[in-house]
Amino acid sequence: MKKQLLILVLMLLAFSGYSQKKQLIEYKEDIIAAAVAELDIACSSPEGAIFKQSAGISGKYVFDITIREKGMTATVFVVNDGENPIQMQNKLKDIVKNFKFSFKVPKGKSYKFQYTFNF
Repeated sequence: MKKQLLILVLMLLAFSGYSQKKQLIEYKEDIIAAAVAELDIACSSPEGAIFKQSAGISGKYVFDITIREKGMTATVFVVNDGENPIQMQNKLKDIVKNFKFSFKVPKGKSYKFQYTFNF
């Protein structure tokens, strides 16, 4: 229930954020929670940015993702190397690398977290 509420709040922020500046999130735990919730939405809903681009990708992919200023994805590293075809793994890695989050983090800071993609 808590996760669904967080996703709902983030969706509302994302919709209202298109006409406003990105929200600044300052604490590491909040940044990671917001990032995971956004990736959940982007991967699960048919309208999600990652879901739309991931046609043909199947399997479980675990990535270490680093977010930096302005909600940009700084790095994406593969954790479960060898479990999936390299071509699909690289395609998903490129999609995630180009993903932009709807919030920004403090200037000069970057935050790393691990996320599992299931297709």
